[in-house]
Amino acid sequence: MRFRDFLRDKLWQISLWLLAVITIEIFLLIYPFGNFIKIYIPVSLLGMYWLGLGIEYVTKKRFYDNFSDTLQELEEKYLVTEIIKTPDFLEGELLKGYLEQIDKSMLEHVNQYKYLMEDYKEYIELWIHEIKLPIATSKMVIENNKNMATKSIEEELGKLENYIEQALFYARSNVVEKDYYIRKCSLKEIVNESVKKNKNMLIQEKTILNLHDLEIEVNTDSKWIVFILNQILQNSSKYRKLEGELKLEIYARNNKENVILFLKDNGIGIKKGDITRVFDKGFTGSNGRMSNKKSTGIGLYLCKKLCDKLGIAIELNAVENEGTEVKLVFPKGSYSSL
Repeated sequence: MRFRDFLRDKLWQISLWLLAVITIEIFLLIYPFGNFIKIYIPVSLLGMYWLGLGIEYVTKKRFYDNFSDTLQELEEKYLVTEIIKTPDFLEGELLKGYLEQIDKSMLEHVNQYKYLMEDYKEYIELWIHEIKLPIATSKMVIENNKNMATKSIEEELGKLENYIEQALFYARSNVVEKDYYIRKCSLKEIVNESVKKNKNMLIQEKTILNLHDLEIEVNTDSKWIVFILNQILQNSSKYRKLEGELKLEIYARNNKENVILFLKDNGIGIKKGDITRVFDKGFTGSNGRMSNKKSTGIGLYLCKKLCDKLGIAIELNAVENEGTEVKLVFPKGSYSSL
């Protein structure tokens, strides 16, 4: 708060005070008072008034500067009323009281919406678990009635399962810390489980798999990593070249400070201008907008979000018409930090 701005706000008050002092001085001049009285009274009145203004300015400036500095430092700015001290002037007390009432009302509304979101999340999770039963039953029926039609239906059910799983993980993605279990996991077991879950898709694409150097353990949650790998494998299948075979290479490298899991394919790759946005929610890029490669833009967004929650880095490099490489970086000692 600048003194000039403070004075501008007090301009009407200063004008009235000067008018009052001038009026007093006129009366002093009319009556036969000594010169000392005529000078002392208006000067002392003006001096005391300006001293009062100065004290008021310093008091308010100290409070508002502290308020501003505290507000800038806080990430959750609504907590500012919990930190700043109650000022010793009326305006500041009123302001702090009103802000506390606003904060209380805001928190009540946030808690209300939080409860509604929790209720909705629980319903989505329940619905997902319920819908899995008829899908599993349909697969059993298909298993006992193999033909071209049921094979096609089974493929569509596989896609449906993937979307359902995606919806479940999306619903849980904001509260991963309540749903994961960090332990030592074998990358080989995690990769094998993901490959097994996608075996029908990989067989249909006549995929050539090259798995090697996976006998490494990392500290993570295998369930969440399997989901992340599923999204990456399905993207490799979705964006494969129309001619030739799909080649997938999955291996790991054990470094001093981390373990890196590599997933490489020989697909159509990604345009250079799209690479920086592949993890954005809903971004499909030019490849995703192709008529035969429809995409929601949720898969890689979820991968990035879950990796951030688990303390894992995810990186993507690609060359158009040559292929894509995805790296999952597991830091050493992540178990203790998480």
